Amino acid sequence: MTRRIASKELRDTLRDGRFRVLATVVLAISLASLAAGWKHYRDVERQHEEARRATRAQWLSQPKKNPHSAAHYGVYAFKPRSRLSMVDTGIDPYVGVAAWLEAHKQNEFRYRPAQDRTALQRFGDLTAAEGFLVLLPLFIVLVTFNAFSGEREQGTLRQLLSVGVTPRALLAGKALGIAAALGVVLLPATAAGVVGLSLTTEPGALAQDVARASTLLLVYLAYFATIVAVGLGVSIRARSSRTALVVLLAFWFTNSLVIARAASDLAAAWHPTPSAVAFQAALERDLSDSHDMEQRLQRRREELMRRYNVTTMEAVPINFSGVSLQEGEEHGNEVFDEHFGRLFQTYAQQNRVQAWAGLAAPFLPMRTLSMGLAGTDFAHHRAFVDAAESHRRMMQRVLNGDLAEHSRPGQVYLAGEDLWQRIPDFRYDAPGLRWALQQHLVSLGLLGAWLLAAFTFVLTGTRRPLID
Repeated sequence: MTRRIASKELRDTLRDGRFRVLATVVLAISLASLAAGWKHYRDVERQHEEARRATRAQWLSQPKKNPHSAAHYGVYAFKPRSRLSMVDTGIDPYVGVAAWLEAHKQNEFRYRPAQDRTALQRFGDLTAAEGFLVLLPLFIVLVTFNAFSGEREQGTLRQLLSVGVTPRALLAGKALGIAAALGVVLLPATAAGVVGLSLTTEPGALAQDVARASTLLLVYLAYFATIVAVGLGVSIRARSSRTALVVLLAFWFTNSLVIARAASDLAAAWHPTPSAVAFQAALERDLSDSHDMEQRLQRRREELMRRYNVTTMEAVPINFSGVSLQEGEEHGNEVFDEHFGRLFQTYAQQNRVQAWAGLAAPFLPMRTLSMGLAGTDFAHHRAFVDAAESHRRMMQRVLNGDLAEHSRPGQVYLAGEDLWQRIPDFRYDAPGLRWALQQHLVSLGLLGAWLLAAFTFVLTGTRRPLID
């Protein structure tokens, strides 16, 4: 009986002209956004690779110079694009794509794509994730709102129940039929995503990409199942299709548009971040603490004299200039860790507020998981920032160490390609799937809770009389 009901629901849905129009629009937008995301990924990845090679060639081909001059010459560290960013770009357009690694400074990321966009371009930059998170739930609402209320108004619901069809069987059949109808939209979009992934994935990285993509698909299906269950639950309880439509549209509007902005404003109010000017001023103030630097340098002089068993710095067989420069770097690193750590902690607190705001709407945990699994969330960005900064600090240690070891006071010392070769090319491997999920356990739990609550909501609706 359930199979027959599902088959009938599927046929009726597919024959509905409104469904065909909506399905065509949603599918077209999904495929277009995936195609645009795939092309953008390919273009940006090619540009990053060309820029990385050029930066590396410039570093190796620089003429002989003092190692400290080379430290200021610096290099770029380019943030590799996640292949799943073709589905969800997350915060990538707003945090920059490259970091300039030089002496004495932990620089902010540069070249934010969003800075080059007009307001109209930002409005029109629809990603596949936004389509799945916002448009597809609206499509589900328009498909499910009259699943029961329409049958009740037409009098067919009474007929079905009179021939022995149980409410649970009727619910299961309708849910399966609607799910099959939604598959008409989801399957082509999923196939397009798989093809795009296969065309951009190197063989060695395919397993990790497939694991992330499969998990991403599963959480999206859980989100869609939640919306379907809510739609059917409202349709069961509503006295008319019009009432069900109004209630579900209000739910969609609140879930997809209102809650996200409210949660963002609430997080910013509870955990405000300093302005760029105030942050930079505080950073410069602590960096210029000459008293702390003088104490550090004095401790290093005493340590070197003990190490080499001498009584004067002139007898120490290394150039203290290189040591002094590295001590300045270590002092700066402590200041950077304090200030950037505090800033990043504030961002993390804001993210936690938004994660727990997922109690109010399933959109929030789903959006968080979508970005996390796509590798475009704040956690992945911070992991790259830490890796780039570690590379910068390694560069300074090598260059200052070479200056201390090979130069002598009063003499001109010029290093060459042998030293430049000792600085390895910057490479970055993103964390794996398990790490990504661990960053968003709250959102994962809340999405599961919403799915369970939605199923409970629709199932309890079948325990009450379906007709008056």
